[in-house]
Amino acid sequence: MQILFIILVIAIVAALAIYQYYRNEQRKKALRELALRNGWHFRAAKDWGMDARYAAFSCFQKGSNRYAFNILQGSHDDRPICAFDYHYETYSTDSKGRRQTHHHYFSAVVLDTNLPLKPLVIRPEGFFDKIGEFFGLDDIDFESAQFSREFHVTSPDRRWAFDVIHQATMEYLLAAPRFTLEFAGPRVAARRGKRLNPEEFEVALQVACGVLDRLPNYLLREWKGAVR
Repeated sequence: MQILFIILVIAIVAALAIYQYYRNEQRKKALRELALRNGWHFRAAKDWGMDARYAAFSCFQKGSNRYAFNILQGSHDDRPICAFDYHYETYSTDSKGRRQTHHHYFSAVVLDTNLPLKPLVIRPEGFFDKIGEFFGLDDIDFESAQFSREFHVTSPDRRWAFDVIHQATMEYLLAAPRFTLEFAGPRVAARRGKRLNPEEFEVALQVACGVLDRLPNYLLREWKGAVR
C-alpha cells in the first residue's frame, strides 16, 4: 500500500511538471508570435541585469535572485520598449525554524520616452489604501471624485502630478484597463501584480502610450529638445 502511495505521488508530481512545462512552452510560443506581429525581438533566456538597468523603478528592487525572462524588445510609436516576465524571491521561517522560499512573478512593459519625467505612480485604489487613508496615509486627490476613488496617485511633486493627470487623462484612465503606471527618469513602466497574458502586453503598452500622448503641450515646450 505504501509503495502504491509513493508511486501515485511521483506520478502526480511528474504530471504537474509536464503540465507546467507545456504551459511555459505555449506562453513562449504566444510571445514569439506577438513579437513577430510587431517587429520586435524575443528571447526566452533569463537576464539578471534588468534590476540594475531599471534601478529607478522600485518594483524591480524587491527580494533577491531577481531576473527577467521572456523578453520582448523593439519600438512602438518611435518609443523604444522592453517587456518581460520578472521573478524575485522572498523568504520566511516557519514555526520550526525552517527557511521557506517564496517565488514571485509579474510582468512589465517599460517605455523609453527621451523626456525628463519626474517620479509618479498611478495605480488602482485598493482596500488597504482606504485603510491607510483612515490613518492619514493619503495619496493625491484630484478634482474628479470618481478618479480619486478609483486611483491611488503618489509623487514627491504634487504640481507634476496635476500637470500629467489633467481632465482628459483622468477620463482616459477611467475608461482604460487598469494597470500600475510608474514614471522614473525618462521611462514609464506599466504592470500588474501578476504575469500578463500575451495580449495584455499590448494593452499595457497602449495604456501607457495613451497617458504619454496626453501630456500637455506647455510641458513639452518647457522640455528642451523634446520631440513629438
